[in-house]
Amino acid sequence: MKPKVYITRKIPDETLALISEVCEVALWEQEDLPVPYEVLEKAVVEVDGIYSLLTDNIDEALISKAKNLKVISNMAVGFNNIDLKAATARGIMVTNTPGVLTETTADLTFALLLATARRLVESSDFLREGKWKTWSPMLLTGQDVYGATLGIIGMGRIGEALAKRAKGFDMRIIYHNRNRKPAVEKELNAEYVDLDVLLKESDFVVIMTPFTPETVNLIGKRELSLMKKTAVLINTARGGIVNEKALYNALVKGEIWAAGLDVFEEEPVPLDNPLLSLPNVVALPHIGSASKKTRMTMANLAAENLLQALAGKTPPNLVNVDLLKG
Repeated sequence: MKPKVYITRKIPDETLALISEVCEVALWEQEDLPVPYEVLEKAVVEVDGIYSLLTDNIDEALISKAKNLKVISNMAVGFNNIDLKAATARGIMVTNTPGVLTETTADLTFALLLATARRLVESSDFLREGKWKTWSPMLLTGQDVYGATLGIIGMGRIGEALAKRAKGFDMRIIYHNRNRKPAVEKELNAEYVDLDVLLKESDFVVIMTPFTPETVNLIGKRELSLMKKTAVLINTARGGIVNEKALYNALVKGEIWAAGLDVFEEEPVPLDNPLLSLPNVVALPHIGSASKKTRMTMANLAAENLLQALAGKTPPNLVNVDLLKG
């Protein structure tokens, strides 16, 4: 008898075929909308596995309804949408897809940095709206990237990849992390500093840290006040790491120069979010890993995690490794 699997969003046909070959599959087919909680709540009762996305809230209440659930395979690096403690308590494996999106996300982060610094979106809109009348010495002037100081908060895989790109722009690289990384410091000539020092000295502050209880509102009013008036804040990590109200006020008051955001506290971001009204904010719809190659790799890795777990094996990307100690 095939194990039962629920897939919370339409996934590539190739990936679906891999899973369907060995599993009985049910899925939410409305590609552009997350599965409603109440639908997932009913689906989870009898299934052996869930193939989920970050948009799915798999909390303790939902997990408690599962009778046969063995694995939750998240097609994402993050897993803050899953109650890890509740899953572990019930012996349910939780997996993710790390590593495969490192370079793609670093590319997008540096692109967002460049676009924000040089006002690319604002300039494109200026041209398309017919406002460009003549060349002017100070028209739409931005901030220099080459030779500037880059401050990275969270020197994980993506942070390291970003630093490598910054090295090509001859940027001074400083970073703050839970632990120092001497090998990275040596390879990239990066300097470990206190968070306040990073905020004070950076021309570009890039948030790369995971979203944890410790990093909620890590960047708020006090932290923004430490930054240079010419500084740019870039966030491609998670929205809740930055206090959006404080960021809006800092931008309006000119306490910092601009912000580039791929993530928001609420996603999709409401169109009445005041940050979207500011010309010095470049806003993207959470597309950090959105290259065709990377998304296909993520999808297939999530499938591999799922199938390995259902086969009674240890999946390659087990998050709650404490289960192995049992």
